[in-house]
Order: sequence, then C-alpha cells, then structure tokens
Amino acid sequence: MNRTPHTLLINPTITSRSSARFPLSLLHLSAALDRQGSSEILDGNIDRDLVNETLRRMEQGKFDAVGISVMGGPQMAPSIEVSQALRKHFPSVPIIWGGYFPTLYTDTALAAPYVDYAIRGQGEESLPELVAALGKPEHALANIGGLSWKSGDTIVHNPSRRISLGDTGLVLPYDKLGDPRRYLASTFLGRRTAAHQAAIGCRFRCTFCGVAAMFGGTTILPAATRLERELSYLKYELGADSIQFFDHNFFDREEDMIPLLEVMAKLELPWWCYARSDALLKLSESSWKLVRKSRLKMAYIGAESPSGQMLKEIRKGTRPDQTLQVAELCRRHGVVPELSFMVAPPQNTEDETAQTFEFIRELKRINPESEIIVYIYTPLPESSRHEKDRGKRASTPLLDLNGEPVVFPRTPEEWTQPQWVNYACHADAPWLSDKLRQHIRDFVTVLRCRFPTVQDLRSPPWAKRSLSAMAAWRYRHRRYDRPWELNLANRLVKLRMPQVSGL
Repeated sequence: MNRTPHTLLINPTITSRSSARFPLSLLHLSAALDRQGSSEILDGNIDRDLVNETLRRMEQGKFDAVGISVMGGPQMAPSIEVSQALRKHFPSVPIIWGGYFPTLYTDTALAAPYVDYAIRGQGEESLPELVAALGKPEHALANIGGLSWKSGDTIVHNPSRRISLGDTGLVLPYDKLGDPRRYLASTFLGRRTAAHQAAIGCRFRCTFCGVAAMFGGTTILPAATRLERELSYLKYELGADSIQFFDHNFFDREEDMIPLLEVMAKLELPWWCYARSDALLKLSESSWKLVRKSRLKMAYIGAESPSGQMLKEIRKGTRPDQTLQVAELCRRHGVVPELSFMVAPPQNTEDETAQTFEFIRELKRINPESEIIVYIYTPLPESSRHEKDRGKRASTPLLDLNGEPVVFPRTPEEWTQPQWVNYACHADAPWLSDKLRQHIRDFVTVLRCRFPTVQDLRSPPWAKRSLSAMAAWRYRHRRYDRPWELNLANRLVKLRMPQVSGL
C-alpha cells in the first residue's frame, strides 16, 4: 500500500516574533498539498531556534520533502543555514526552494549544493506535482510547469505555469500554526490586525518590480463569496478587528472591485492595502462611498518619481500629476496615502533625488497627513525579469561609482553580504557616493521627525511632538545635512520606520 507524501514547509526567520504575520504562502501550499498528502508548517518567525526545531521535526516524522519559502535580503542567511543543516543531517531528503528569490534568481538558487529544486512563481499546483513525482524516473519531472531542476550537471527550466486562484470552499489551515491568534498584531488599524491576501499578481508590468517579474502582468481577483468567507473566519472565529491586505495591488478595475468593496463595507473591518493612483482616481463617488463605509484607513501607493520620463521608462503607467491629485483625493475621503518613492536612480542620480525631495514637500503641502516612504532605486537585473519582458527594450548597463559594470551575486551566500542585503532591501546601491548616501539619510531623518508616522504606537505622543518641533526649522529652511540633534534624540525615542518594519 503506497503511503501518501508528507512535506515539511519552512518559513525562515525574517522578522521579530512580535512582527510575525500569517505565513500566507505556506498556508496556501499546505492546503494544496493536503489534497493528495499531508504537510506541516514551521514558521521561523515564531520558532526562533529554527535549525534545531527543523531537525527535531525531521527526526520525529518521516518527511518526503522539505519546501522552503525564500525572500531576498535578511531572509537569505537563515534560509541557507537551515538548508545546509538539512543536507548534512538528512542528505537524502529533497530540498525545494520557492518564492521570490528562486523565481527571480533561479540559476543562483540551484547553484547551491543544498537546493535540489526551485519552483518559479505560484507553487500551489507545481509543488504537489513535484512531491508526487519524487522517486520516479526523471522524465516524470518534465511536464511540471514552473519547475527548475538539476539533471546531472545541467539545470533544466520547465515552461512557466499560468497562475490560478482555485477555491476549495474552505478557509486556510490556520490550525497548523498552533494558536493562530498569536499572529494578530496591535497596529494603528486595530488591536488585533490580521494579514490576508485576496488577489494575486498585478496586471501592470513595472520593470523594477518583483511582482511583475513573477507574474508577468497577470492578476486574478477572488470571488466575493470567497472573500466574505475568509474574512468572516478571521473576524468571527479568530477575533480579528482589522485587516492588512498583502495583495500585490488591491484596487483594479472598478467594475471588478465593487463586489469586493461591498463585502468590505458589510464587515466594516479597518484595512490597509496596496493601490495605484490612477485606479483610485477612476473610482466613482458611489464606489468611494463603499470605500468609506468599509473603513479603509491607509493605501500604500507607489509614486516612485516626480519625473514623467522616468515613470515612462520603468513602465509605471502613472503620471506625477496623478500622485498629487490622489493625495488630495485621499484627504477628502479620510484615507491616509502612504506614498513610496525611489531615489538615486543610476542615471541623473543627484538631480533626480533633489527633484524627488522637492516633490515630497509639495505632497506634504497638499496633504500633510500623507505618509512618505523613501527607498533607493535598485532595479532587477535583466535575467530576473519575466520571460515576456526580457530583451524587449535595450536597458542601460548598470555601472558602479567607478564606472565598472555591476556584477550581481552568483550564489546564495554572496547575496548575504551586507551590500547585497541592502540592495535587495532598496537601502543602498553601488552607484551611490558616500555624500549622496548620507544626504538621503539626513533628509529622511528630518522628514520622519518633522512628520512622525501615524503607524507608530510605541513612541509617546509628547516625544513625537517634541521631535516634530525640533525638526521644524530644518524642514522649513531645507537644512537637512548633519541633523545631529535629531539623531541624538532618535536614540532615545526610536521612531518607527515603516519602510523597515511596515505595520
């Protein structure tokens, strides 16, 4: 009698325990695996001794494979550590990497001796098919969409798989996380904020975006019945009082959004989501009425740049004037716009940065409640773009500060080096001078002290008011450089930085 496959799914540590949110990708994978087998979930954000806990689980139960969800940046080192431990102590168990990093850097992931398979993009169909094919002749792997694998010394990339949003009629297996209520966090949205993802993908093709690279300009929205079932479980069974949507872009075409907004208006759970300025500007007044009733509190909007030319080059599809308009629109409807910008691009680095700083000041004049997130522009290498977009338009080679071509890491270990962790986190780039790097940090310090984020629940109100007053003269007179007094005060107050910690 054949035994059904048993899979261990691992989310390597990336946050503090207090910042842990539902590992949604693993919950979806677990639900898919359990149709023809069984699975367990190990979340390194909760189980802090990840390697020893992994080895303990492996010793207790017979697993046919281990799937590891891997992001770039700070999650690389724990991903490598747990993979190496598995290879050392359980050398015959296949190790499968999936998620953002192996999708964008597939050959780099498979260059590691501790990675046997990589799943590109969505894994709910590919992973169960792979687990079922393990131990069978090699040709059984050939028809698994989205799979990359090693055949001797050769890496084989199977054709990509179309994304889908299947619905079993059930909620996700939250019980596999132990007590799922420990993932409900106190945020500015509510005392018990739950993370949730309704739609997947994004129909836009921004050249810098990992979502576009993973999904190739495709998005799928859920049925309203599914959204209501899932959110009702979070609200009535787990006690969630607010929702942070991890959708790659929540607002899409208005006619498709109305049924979803009606569900949100019915449940009245304060919420946060990603959005686009053009989508919000196209909403009718009746849809905005639903938005207000649903209690949307904040929308994260990728403004990116005040340069129309740059927005065109990165295929953003929006205009600078729309960013200004959406700041005013959100003000009228009581929604806080959280606007992100990418400064210091490889070309016109200093001029683009200076223009962005002035544009941010204009936004704050239009809507002082606007939240501003500043990142360094760190584009994806050509090889990481979606296959539909590679080579379509000539891209200017990336050069470092010395005019030499930027060479991206070729192994997972190289991606753990500080400069590449910072690159993956949009915190630094090889073409930045020390002077500009410091100038950006100083501007951000003055800005966040002058306008402390509403998301900061830890710092006492008197401290935030004091820092705002201290920073007022610098902000008014554009005296950003060397804000020593603000840096000193920040050591005591430690204002929250949304670009680092999110909600």
